Amino acid sequence: MGQLEDMAMFVRIVEAGSITKAAEQLNIAKSAVSRRLKDLETRLGSQLISRTTRQSNLTQAGEQYYQKVNNILSEVDALNEETSGAPTRIEGTLKMTAPLSFGLMHLNDVIDEYANQHPNLNFELDFSDRHVDLIEEGYELAIRIRELQDSSYQAKRLALIRYALCASPEYLEKMGTPATLEDLQQHEFLQYGLGKTSTLTLTDAQGKKHNHTIDAKIKATNGEFLVDLAVKGQGIVFIPTFIAYKRLAKGELVPILEQYQLPTLNAYAVYPKNRFLSQRCRYLIDFIAERFGDDPYWDKF
Repeated sequence: MGQLEDMAMFVRIVEAGSITKAAEQLNIAKSAVSRRLKDLETRLGSQLISRTTRQSNLTQAGEQYYQKVNNILSEVDALNEETSGAPTRIEGTLKMTAPLSFGLMHLNDVIDEYANQHPNLNFELDFSDRHVDLIEEGYELAIRIRELQDSSYQAKRLALIRYALCASPEYLEKMGTPATLEDLQQHEFLQYGLGKTSTLTLTDAQGKKHNHTIDAKIKATNGEFLVDLAVKGQGIVFIPTFIAYKRLAKGELVPILEQYQLPTLNAYAVYPKNRFLSQRCRYLIDFIAERFGDDPYWDKF
């Protein structure tokens, strides 16, 4: 076996999580994989993986080698693809996390199509609203909808996230449709999140910002739950359109105070700054960005 094959073997061990799993994936003896790793370490004069009876972990030298080897293999794949015209083989396991509602409502078709295009690729998907430490928990990629502040990550913008301030027709018929910000004082609110207070910032036609403090009747950490309560007439909700778009399209919720501009956020693909981004991740990021963008389908209600 040549040096590139040994590099690829090392990457497979790292991504599989153990020599045993790498051997199973490659359908070769565990002893052969172990021997080739030992030969590679001997040739390099450095231990790459610290092995005990219970677990294996990358050493500092192994982490640096893994990043650089991935770059080399990626460049080789790109060169081969450019020369031959054949598409790069996307394989391995893509471990990714995304917000619960966004993942369940908008990633199903994306992952289905991407998986069909790359049948040798496996997925581990965590749909959760908790903050995931990508490096600590071993995730390659996260989708995050928030202002990004952590400098240890890199990000690519995937989509513009717009909001709707809305209520059900039945609620507005009963309580009246607010025509001014002052009118909001007379209404019930449903708050996305469990903070003590929430401030709604609206921008008028002259570009002036107006803040309204929300004293919520009901608070919840799940947007779909709040949208359902809004449809049932429990109050006004300020919610991302990617959650409420079906109810808005059906007229079960209607926007209010449309003379004001609502704040927006962005959806980002986030990944560790100092770690090589695999082709399977790079291609998926581009795949998602192409399908969503600044005018996503959920805003066409």
